[in-house]
This record gives sequence, structure tokens and C-alpha cells, in this order.
Amino acid sequence: MIGQRATTPAGGFFGQFRLEKVSRPTLASQILVPAVSIVLALLAGGVIILFAGENPFTVYKAMFQGAFGSTYNVSETLVKTIPLLLTGLGVGVAFRMQLWNIGAEGQFYLGAIFATWMALYGLPGVGPWVLIPAMVAFGMIGGALWAFVPAALRAWLGVNEIITTLMLNYVAIGISEWLVHGPWKDPLGFGFPGTKEFPPAAWLPVWGTTRVHLGLAFGVVAAVILFIILQRTRWGYEIGVAGESERVARYAGMATARNIVLVLMLSGALAGLGGMSEVAGIGHKLQRDLSPGYGYTAIIVAWLGRLNPFGIALVAFLLAGLLVGGDQIQISLGLPAAIAPMLQGLILFFLLGGELLIHYRLVRRRDG
Repeated sequence: MIGQRATTPAGGFFGQFRLEKVSRPTLASQILVPAVSIVLALLAGGVIILFAGENPFTVYKAMFQGAFGSTYNVSETLVKTIPLLLTGLGVGVAFRMQLWNIGAEGQFYLGAIFATWMALYGLPGVGPWVLIPAMVAFGMIGGALWAFVPAALRAWLGVNEIITTLMLNYVAIGISEWLVHGPWKDPLGFGFPGTKEFPPAAWLPVWGTTRVHLGLAFGVVAAVILFIILQRTRWGYEIGVAGESERVARYAGMATARNIVLVLMLSGALAGLGGMSEVAGIGHKLQRDLSPGYGYTAIIVAWLGRLNPFGIALVAFLLAGLLVGGDQIQISLGLPAAIAPMLQGLILFFLLGGELLIHYRLVRRRDG
């Protein structure tokens, strides 16, 4: 009608659309969206590197060669893969049940502390066939016990596990600092904070002349067992149901409180095994700054791996390459190794944004 002004729905152009949850994401979207997210993260990182006065292609090439350019570099990447794989598996199994274990860092430290006690004081004079299995068991027990506290609070009191697991990280690191500066400090260590060196029987076997140790086998076996549990057992089915809806799991008569405790303790045990592998396979002693943040990087590993044990193993290897490559550019190009954590953060940021595209779609509102 002449003189009548056309109007648009409230909110203008964007008000004509809404987000609609997708009932079952397509396989293509689950593959393409994470891949595109990683590419966008690398592009964004390239822009930052460009502003820092460096050629992004030169930096990325140096990082790739530093991580995968030789047999030695690949072996160093595998060394970094081990703690990322074990902590990533631990975080991933908890996330499958919608339990947000942010405490893998502390559980990693407790596993290292328990394993150190066994190596130095637990079974003096025994051979590796006895001592190493004992250290494995104690490392897993240490991580599991550290996860039990937030697990019990979550299961029976409803306390948010994000806060409790995160805060316990600082307590665990503090205990480690106290031990290496105090009662366990090596009297012959020239003042450096750390315990005395483990006896050779407590050292994990290595592959040839590399530093790749038995912890890699622990991670691979753990991934296979975890996959079987999640995909082929009743308990794995209960974990999946509770992850979709805790209310539905309770309605179906599943022991959700028990499962919360067991899953978080399993999560902690795997992270503790990572700590045990690090002290027994690399440093051969408990020392200050044992972890550069493996427990936090494990969160990225688990999400990028889509909470699938084999996906987590692949992502752990790739992110380990990113860490090793970051060290390489510091040596060869004089750039800060912090570029690698920066890229990790960008990857996580774009990945979380991509999750929206996988599980939701934009549809036009219908009038009326």
C-alpha cells in the first residue's frame, strides 16, 4: 500500500534467523569442521608471527622440521607424546561422562610423587621386574587417590568438580616443591631442588639409543583397553548414557554416584601413570617443574581427539610435535618457544567455536 513502510522482524536481519540444535551431526561435519578450525588457527597464528617480524612460512617449516625432520626429532616428539597421551586419555574418559576433570596436572604430580617414594624407599635392592610394576601401581594409585577427593564431593555432595580439581593442582605442585626442597632433597645435589637419582632398576627401558621409553607402550595399551571399555562393555555404555544425561541414567537405575567416583579415579590413575612414566623414563628423579603443563594441554588433546582413545593418541603425537617444534625455532630462529602454546590456545579457541557449527545450524524463522 502506498505510504506504508516495510518492516523487518525485531532484531533486524539477524533477528530473522535462529540456531537449531542438530539431532545427529553428520560425519562430514565432524571431520571437516575440526580440520578447518585448525587451518584457521594456523592462519591466525601466522598473522601474529607476521606482526612479530617473521615469515610465517619460515617459522612453520622450521617447526615441522624440528619435530619430524629426522629420526632423532621424531623420537623426541614421541618422548613428548607419552605424558600428553596418558593425561589426554585420563581427561578424555572423564569428559565422556560430562565430568570436567581439570586436575590432571595435579594427578600427574601425585603419580610422580608416589612412584618416587617406591623407587627410593619402598623396595630397596629389588630388581626391575619387581620395582617397575610396583612403581606403575603406586603411580596410578597416587593419581587415583588425588582424583577421589573431588569425585566424592561431586558424587555425594554435588560440589562442582571443575573448582576442586583445579585447586588441587596447586596443592599437588606445592607438595612436590616441599619434598624436593625439604625431606627428599638430594644432599649431594649442589643445592639444586630434586631428589637423589633413582637406582638403575627403577629406570624404564628405552628404545635403542633414543629417549623413547616404555611409557609409550603404557599409553598405547591404555588407549586400546579404554577403547574396549567404552565401546564393548556395559560400564562403557553406562558412561555414555550418563554423559548424555545424568537424569536419564538415574531413571534407568544406573549407579551414577558410583560411576562418577570410578570414572574420575580412572582418569586420575591414567594421569598418575603419566607422572610415573616421566620420572622413571626421563629425569630418573623427582625435580622442580616436572611438568610444563601437560595436564592442561591434555584438555586440548582430548577435545581435538573427539574423546576417542585412538583420536587422542594421534592428537597427542601432533601436539607433541608442536612443542618440540617450538623448542626448535627458539634454537634456530631465536624466536620464543611460547609460540607453540600460543598456537595451542588458538587451536582450542577455534575448535570450540567449530563445535557450534557441528551441533547447531542456522535456520530462518517462520512467520507466525
